[in-house]
Amino acid sequence: MRLSSHYRFLSVTTALVAICLVSPAVADDVIAQASSPDSTLSVKVYVNVEGKLSYGIERKGQAVIAPSRLGFILADSPKLDGQFAMQSQQTSSHDETWEQPWGERRFVRNRYNELRVNVVQKAYDNRRMTVVFRLFEDGVGFRYEFPEQAQLKTVRIVDEQTEFTVADNATAWWNLGGEWNNLEYSYNQTPLKEVGQANTPLTVKTDKGVYISFHEAALTDFASMWLRRTEGQTLKARLTPASFGPSVERLAPFPSPWRTLVITDNAPALYNSDLILNLNEPNKLGDVSWFKPSKYVGIWWEMHLEKSTWAQGPKHGATTANTKAYIDFAARNGFRGVLVEGWNKGWDGQWYGSGKDFSFVEAYPDFDLKAASAYGLKKGVHLIGHHETGGNIALYESQMEDAFKLYAAHGVDSVKTGYVTDGGAAQFPKPGGGTHYGFTDSQEGSRHYTKVLETAAKYKIAINSHEPIKDTGLRRTYPNWVSREGARGQEYNAWGNPVNAPEHEANLVFTRMLSGPMDFTPGVLSLEGNKREILSTQAKQLALYVVLYSPIQMAADLPENYAKYPKPFQFIKDVPVDWSESSMVAGEVGDYAVIARKDRNSEDWYMGGISDDQWRSVDVPLSFLDPAKNYTAQIYRDGNKADSKGPARFDIVIESKTVTAKDVLALKMAPGGGTAIRFVPKK
Repeated sequence: MRLSSHYRFLSVTTALVAICLVSPAVADDVIAQASSPDSTLSVKVYVNVEGKLSYGIERKGQAVIAPSRLGFILADSPKLDGQFAMQSQQTSSHDETWEQPWGERRFVRNRYNELRVNVVQKAYDNRRMTVVFRLFEDGVGFRYEFPEQAQLKTVRIVDEQTEFTVADNATAWWNLGGEWNNLEYSYNQTPLKEVGQANTPLTVKTDKGVYISFHEAALTDFASMWLRRTEGQTLKARLTPASFGPSVERLAPFPSPWRTLVITDNAPALYNSDLILNLNEPNKLGDVSWFKPSKYVGIWWEMHLEKSTWAQGPKHGATTANTKAYIDFAARNGFRGVLVEGWNKGWDGQWYGSGKDFSFVEAYPDFDLKAASAYGLKKGVHLIGHHETGGNIALYESQMEDAFKLYAAHGVDSVKTGYVTDGGAAQFPKPGGGTHYGFTDSQEGSRHYTKVLETAAKYKIAINSHEPIKDTGLRRTYPNWVSREGARGQEYNAWGNPVNAPEHEANLVFTRMLSGPMDFTPGVLSLEGNKREILSTQAKQLALYVVLYSPIQMAADLPENYAKYPKPFQFIKDVPVDWSESSMVAGEVGDYAVIARKDRNSEDWYMGGISDDQWRSVDVPLSFLDPAKNYTAQIYRDGNKADSKGPARFDIVIESKTVTAKDVLALKMAPGGGTAIRFVPKK
């Protein structure tokens, strides 16, 4: 039985272990240290002769992060960087298991040791700050806490001094940060020493075989962090700038987001980590059983193919008649949702980066929201709402309450939002009236996305953000933030120049997907974009439903294309979206990934494997299956001649065999290919 709060404590935080007062340190003194519960990882905190703070991380006694700076630059006060002395430190331990209302796994263990380092700047009226470290078996999170104090009531942060100096030579997988295309760049694979300014998650593999993923957790009311390489293998935090004034301005007391490092000795362990989720606060919304994880279809891909338009006119896609046709298709094939884009006024003319004409409560004349929704609900199909803002956050916020109220009145319980504009060109409301421009990943942007969640929750509506601020695990705190885009998705296969490369998804799994669910919109079995080929096999399109997790998954292709390929379409109809267990069972960054998941609502298991631009043969033990059962493995795999280019993209083999937990399956995946398997227990 699930508790209404959606998390269950199996044990509680231990009592405070130690409090000690320490005199000011001499040069490079270790002033505090702690280890993970299994002693695999350890952190040391240093103060040098100038009172500058730094930290270092070791794994099994070997340096992973060399001593790296801590601190902040302030706008109207001396820097929080230097003249520090230890005031006190505390350590504690924590071990609990909590339940997700939906997710990759039902139960999540949260076990760590915590070190709190309280420091004081005696030269600046005894200003105080705390650095908190949480050490897990597979990584470290740390954050800054700004206490309430008369000498620093309002904290105005220009930038952050935090550094991450990787001790050993490393290769990095990263994409650009702070540029015009926001989060939607292809991933680079370079030596760490060649990284420029990057978004997170940023993943590295050292020459000694240590894997590290750098990111952040619990990003609320704060500027997002980019990472800029300064010299050698040092990455330095850079906070997204504000339109005016400092990057962050807040009244104390408050904490920063967590700076996170998942640290493992193999690539699958990066993906299997729950560190990001565990560093977020528990569910604030209470019972969210009104959100139903599900699959959907919609009026979307046809517009990317230019078969119809978002704007009104003879090719307008979001008509009542077309919506009812999609509802009929969804009902016949067991899909709960139908996404309708382009139903509301404002799509005519130049809406990109403007959004000035959008109405979120007025429909075009050929769309009847009430009638379409009622038609769907009679068939068990819910409309999925759409709020494209064109980056005009000011206009959206002025209508948002009425917009959610309208949807709720017609049974629409999830909404896809959009912010299509260049980086730094979103329009925010200016105090006193008017607007100004800024980044969606600024502190203002962070506040806006939270405001959307809180407003939507009032009406029991879930949010799927496109062109979002990056995921930092806030789905634990706000479980109505069910998915988001935040990377190059399937739409780039319609019109991208270039389209997504065969290795794109194998890069996503070990970078973007480490942060949380992605609405990639898989399942294009036609393998055709807008006059261009999709560099994928059909089997890979199926495997993506298992590999790229989201509690909402789109069957993105046109209904007529699914009619052409009914046998592979069967897997799309069968595969669930909510899981009781998940584990990457094999993989290597940028090369391939094989993930197994157990359906939360049955005893079925599913497995998906994807490859880059190389043929892969991977032996996968089926030890995750119940050893007391025999299973029918329904296999959808690449044929012997399959390839991501030309007619060979359609070479798919569909077969069945009996397997047990003792078996080992040899997965053979073509370039740009994959394998999708459903394991059904035999009765």
